Amino acid sequence: MEIRDRTPDDLAACVKALAEVQSSDRYPVDWPGDPAGWLTPGGLIRAWIAVEEAAVLGHVALTRDMEVTRLFVTPAARGRGLAARLLDTVRAAVDTPLKLEVSSEGKAAIAFYERSGWRRVGSSRARWLNTAGEPALVHHYVSPPAGPGSTGRL
Repeated sequence: MEIRDRTPDDLAACVKALAEVQSSDRYPVDWPGDPAGWLTPGGLIRAWIAVEEAAVLGHVALTRDMEVTRLFVTPAARGRGLAARLLDTVRAAVDTPLKLEVSSEGKAAIAFYERSGWRRVGSSRARWLNTAGEPALVHHYVSPPAGPGSTGRL
């Protein structure tokens, strides 16, 4: 398994992996009309994928405002530390604190971020709807301080 930069040629495999995640976890809550476009948000600086034998197992992206987004690992690949490795890859690429948002419905994601040292700094209502059809409650997090050995490059 390797983590590498995502290329345009990877988008079809990323959409396939996202479909597996959406079917299992309802992430994203509503399937986007243009899933490849959803994986390429405005302000995208860089995206990485975890791949094994040409299959995309995970994905993460970074936007210009230093927000980690579109992080997911396929159900079959969970339990292997891929989400942590993807986040570590992003953190190693920059020398500034990162931020991310997670829906309050994402209990496993919240537990993972908090175990990983991310700190909740607030919450707000999103413009999109949660599974109950209400504006989603979104928690805002900042990354833990960079540790020794951080390369801090982008």
